[in-house]
This record gives sequence, structure tokens and C-alpha cells, in this order.
Amino acid sequence: MKKIVLLTLLLSTTLSGQILSERDRATLKDELLADRFNNVLPQLMDDTEIDMWLVIAREYNEDPVMRTMLPAEWLNARRRTILVFYRNKAENTIEKLAVARYDVGENITSAWDKEKQPDQWQRLVELIEERNPSKIGINVSEYYGIADGLVKTDYDELLAALPQGQKDKLVSAEKLAIAWIETRTAKEMELYNTLVKITHDIIDEAFSSKVITPGSTTTEDVVWWMRQKVTDLGLETWFHPTIDIQRSNEALKSQIESFSKGKPEDVIRPGDLLHCDFGITYIGLNTDCQQHAYVLKEGEKAVPEFLAAAFKQGNRVQDIFTSNFVAGKTGNEILLKSLAEGREEGLMPAIYTHPLGTYGHSAGTTFGMWDSQEGVPVNGDYPLHRNTVYAIELNTTVKILEWDKSIRIMLEEAGYYGENGFRYVHGRQEAIKPIKTK
Repeated sequence: MKKIVLLTLLLSTTLSGQILSERDRATLKDELLADRFNNVLPQLMDDTEIDMWLVIAREYNEDPVMRTMLPAEWLNARRRTILVFYRNKAENTIEKLAVARYDVGENITSAWDKEKQPDQWQRLVELIEERNPSKIGINVSEYYGIADGLVKTDYDELLAALPQGQKDKLVSAEKLAIAWIETRTAKEMELYNTLVKITHDIIDEAFSSKVITPGSTTTEDVVWWMRQKVTDLGLETWFHPTIDIQRSNEALKSQIESFSKGKPEDVIRPGDLLHCDFGITYIGLNTDCQQHAYVLKEGEKAVPEFLAAAFKQGNRVQDIFTSNFVAGKTGNEILLKSLAEGREEGLMPAIYTHPLGTYGHSAGTTFGMWDSQEGVPVNGDYPLHRNTVYAIELNTTVKILEWDKSIRIMLEEAGYYGENGFRYVHGRQEAIKPIKTK
């Protein structure tokens, strides 16, 4: 079934044909999850030297990590759900247990019979003492919200239940939680390729005469067309899309205003340079993409050469940045080296790339923020790891003599860093999309 589902996904050609039915999505999601539990988690626990990991949450107040571990038929945790992962490195085994009334799908086995032991916390203590781990990881973290999912009530009750000898073994599972969230498998990357292609296809249609009629279509019309398109395809957006415009007769907004202010509705006209920010969620993965289009004026056959040349500067910043990806280097090291190299070439770059995967703004290596171009404390000091995906998000400011002003080329594409270095998940935009006037 696994090969059939993936083959169907990869061979589909139409936009709707690339998207699986709910039943097949569930099958694929659980296959991917089993692969992660059996082939990724043991190595991550070894790498972080945590042999027992507790993930604890209650219904509708799920730990962000637990949300990525629930099977397709579990949309939320049930009552209080306690997951216990125990790694015996010497015997090369991984136990996946739930101190819950139910098995958590096919991957995690229920280890609590309430009729035999009425107290859920005491049953957890029994499981811990039977295995006697060296370190017990819990999801508490000062700087990474995704790794800080253990709420105070559950934390207090856990401490109250644990004997002192086991309590002394508690450690932050921050590094393990981040590694679990950021690490992608080969099977997930097959899915990611299709997901990014769907994202690109929706943008291509949005930035076309099928959707845009210059002089009447507004930026908000396009935004809501994208939202509706995603809904009609049975998908979801993880953030509200935006469409904005740069024009020859309007001054370039400051970066602070561009990022911190809402985008006002505006009628799209010939000669407009359009920009979108758009991402979707599908089978537990997310995309985040920014691309440009130009509305051709009457008589124009192609995007003006001066805009095409400006766009190439954006591609150049991408190339400089991604060429500096080296495992073990921190986000801040890569950021500062890339900015310096770009400026040496006469470019005016800004880089604010973030981890991408099971969350849109995910956990992992951070390469700058739009308002932190000198580096990001703590999160920017996290080193780059292989088998991870990033939203390669950046811009460069370009002086346009023909418009007597500067414009900002703003780009964002999903990129994968693996054993063979960096690659874009499904290519990148290399030229501004022309929109013909009807």
C-alpha cells in the first residue's frame, strides 16, 4: 500500500490529481509516522543521550511535539495522554508506550490497565522504575516554544508522583524535541516535492489572466481566491496569504513597515510588480513561498529587462546564502558570512530564513530575522544539521534607474539540506512571471 500511495502521488499531473483522498492521506501519514518512530527516533535519542522521553498533554491543550506524533485518526489527544519512549541502545530496541486507556494508533501501545492500577501517574512511575533509565527527558525549554509543551499542571503532578531517585534524572528534552521536529526522512521528502509543486501551481494560477483582470481585480481578490482555491482542493493554509504591489510612481516602503503593517487593498494595474507570500499544509508538512509577477502594459511582450535583471540579483543572494550551508556551522555564522559576501558584490541583501516542516515557523537553525540582521541570540547559535528543510527567505534592494527609485526583490522557497548538500525541494523562481492583459 505504501508504494502504491507514493506512486499515485508522484505520477499525478493535474493540480487536484496530485492530492490524495482523505483515506489515502491517513494511510500515508501513518506510514510516514511509523518510519519516523522506528528509524529516526532511536538515533535522535542516542545523539542527545536521552534514553527515556516523556511527552505529556491533555485534550485540546496538546504539546506541539505530541501533535506531530498522533496518528491520522487522532485529531487530538484523549483525556490526559502520556507517551513514553524508551531506548535501550545496548539491545537496539525502542519501546513506544502510552499511559492511556487506548493504543495511540498502530505505533504506540497502551501500557495502562486502569482496573489494575487506577492512578495514571503511579502507572507511569511503575513503567519508569521497571526500565530504570539514566535520563528522563521532558519538554521544557526557555527559548524554543515548540520544545516547551509540558504545561505547569502536568509538570507539577509529574514531580509529585516521581520518587526522588527518578526525579533527579529529569532533564530538558529541548535538543531531542528540536531534532524530532526538524529531521526529515527520505519518504517525507518524496511527499514534500509534491507539496511544493502544488504550492507553485496555485501561485502560477493566481498570477495569471485567469484570476487577474487589470483595472478591476484587487490584491484582496487574489488573496481570497488563493484561500478559496486551497479550501476547494481540500487543503489548509497555515497563515493568511498576502499580495502586495511595487510601482514606478510610489516610494519603496521601509522594511519595518513592509513586515509590520498590514497590506492595504489595492486595484491591480498594468505595470505593477506583484509579490505574494503563501503557504499550505498537507499531511503534516508545510510550505512557505514568496514569488513575483509583473502585469504587462499594453504593447509589452515580456517583463522589462531592468526588472528581469533586478530579479537575478535576488537569485544571486540565494546562491551566495545556500552555498554557505555547512553542517555544524551555526545560523549566525552562515548569516553573517552570506551578508558580507553579498555586500562585497555590491548587493543590498537581507536574510531571514527559518526552519520549515511539521510547522511553518518551525524549530531548528535560524538564519537571521527581518529585524535582526546582526544575528539572532540563542536560536541563531543552533548548528545546521543534515536532513532538514528551510524556507529560504530573503530579499535584496535594487536601484531601478528607469523608475528613479529602489525596489525590493523578496523571495522564499523551500530548500532541503542533506547528505549531498543543499537543493531546492521543487526548484525556485528564476524569472518574474508575466501576466498578460486580456
